[in-house]
This record gives sequence, structure tokens and C-alpha cells, in this order.
Amino acid sequence: MKLLTLNFVTCARKSCKTLPAAFPLHPRDAELEIVEMELNPKFLVNILPRVEWQALRTVCQELGLPTLPDIMPVQQDLLQPPSLPGRESESQEGEAEGEGGSEEEDALQKPSQTAQDLHRVLLETTIANGKLVCGACGHEYAVKEGIANFLLPSHMV
Repeated sequence: MKLLTLNFVTCARKSCKTLPAAFPLHPRDAELEIVEMELNPKFLVNILPRVEWQALRTVCQELGLPTLPDIMPVQQDLLQPPSLPGRESESQEGEAEGEGGSEEEDALQKPSQTAQDLHRVLLETTIANGKLVCGACGHEYAVKEGIANFLLPSHMV
């Protein structure tokens, strides 16, 4: 289960749906696994506004991962401007005039260290085995082989 997915799930109990403590689910006894994949800066730029930043920071702290910044990064933090000879002055002028970059310029931009770190945390770090615990009711959801079981016993539905 990718940490990105963990940022979108909450406790399945009806009584927990409206309680703020039910999100995020807290990992316990988690075995982490890194599954390397190609970095896609455009995906990060598009998914970042949908991420609950404070919840992600909390989960990272609980798992002992590197601490994320207090403030969510913005697109400019994720992409480094192209460093081509003779283009530095042009890109600075375009930024000063408030012009948006073309797709060709976007393709030339390299992901920043911040983007690489976010990619590592959100997409490459997975919970292979362990439990996810609701902060409101304390119910534990098992994670086995990277798949979380969110089915509740009939007496809890």
C-alpha cells in the first residue's frame, strides 16, 4: 500500500466517518518496502493539491521517514528551471513578465530534490505488512503483502 493511498482512506466504521481523529489511519508494526519507479514531475504537480499535507507529515513521522517541510511545496519548488547556455536571461525575463512556460520548456525542467523526496515518500514507499489503526475507535486494519483489508466484521458495520 503506497503512502499516497494512505492519504485518501479513513476508518470504514460509520461512527468514525465524521470524526477528525479517524484520519489519517496510523501505521503500526509496519514493514516498509521501497519499490523504485520512474519519477513523473507532472504527476507530482497535479496530485500535490489533493494531498492532505499535515496528515502526510504525521504518517511520515510515525514511520520514521525524513521529516517533510511544514508548508506544502508548490510547483516552482518541484521543478528546477532549465540550465541551458544563453537561456537563463530569457527564462528570468519570462518569469518577471509573468508568462507561463511552454510545454517544451516544462520538458526541459529537471525535478528538484524536493520533487525526488516527495516521489520517494508518496510513490515508492509502500507498507508491505502491518496494521493501520483508527485514531477514533482504535480498530486495526491488517495490511498483508501490500494490500489493506478494510472489510469490517458484521458486528461493527
